[in-house]
Amino acid sequence: MLTSRRAGNDAPPRRSLTVPAPAKINLFLHVTGRRADGYHELESLFVALDFGDTVTLARRDDGAIQRTSDLPGVPAAADLAVRAAQALQRDTGSAFGVDIGVTKRIPEGAGLGGGSSDAASVLLALNRLWDLDLPRAALLRIGRSLGADVPFFVFGRPAIARGIGERLTPVSLPPAWIALVSPGVKVPTSTIFAAPELTRDTPSAKMDVFSEGYGRNDLQAVAVARFPDIGVALAALGQQARMTGSGSSVFAVFATEAEATAALAEAVQAAPGSRGIVARTLARHPLAAFA
Repeated sequence: MLTSRRAGNDAPPRRSLTVPAPAKINLFLHVTGRRADGYHELESLFVALDFGDTVTLARRDDGAIQRTSDLPGVPAAADLAVRAAQALQRDTGSAFGVDIGVTKRIPEGAGLGGGSSDAASVLLALNRLWDLDLPRAALLRIGRSLGADVPFFVFGRPAIARGIGERLTPVSLPPAWIALVSPGVKVPTSTIFAAPELTRDTPSAKMDVFSEGYGRNDLQAVAVARFPDIGVALAALGQQARMTGSGSSVFAVFATEAEATAALAEAVQAAPGSRGIVARTLARHPLAAFA
């Protein structure tokens, strides 16, 4: 539930919040170079979707930060949602703690930013739950320490990301419907970026104005070569489909929900074992007002 921090001037502080953590897609993703420290320079257009995880936070007065839901294969110490709360507590010196529960809908290793989105929603929601009132710039700084995609979700708007994803420029995009196919393959991002055949010299765009269908995903060919199920999903969704992030999910953009739904129905039949979702792009993160 998204409501104001206090019901009135004399109301007690809020004790819990349940908030969304939306998935994202990369409408394009170009690798423009490689830095001396091994990180890749990127240029990508991010947009959030009205589909994602749900994060439940219950404030604690003893300073403890605990996870109340399991994430198979991910210990609490490595969970980005837990690490986000710990980083915020260290940065602010808050005496509060929190119980964190995440209802997962975004598949892991699918290029949809699930863990990063959970972390961003924790930062934004705790900014309110712990009565911190931090500006967005402070949350962005903490988000950058957690992962390259976290700042986009804190930023709160569709954006061009440059550098390693930390330099964000807002863009306006027309609303669109997305047919999204996840073939059930978990793709390790490090494996894709380490591939020797990866294109690392795509020219940078000179303007932040892009025609429909602009660009490509430079990681797609590498991912398809190593995970053939991604190629099956791309073929099933049609010629305009492309992969998001480092994979494994693929998507196509449509003007109407009916078109997206029809395309998705055909795709999931042609790609057995895949999961299909129709979602709409978001012009604003649901928690944008929390900073």
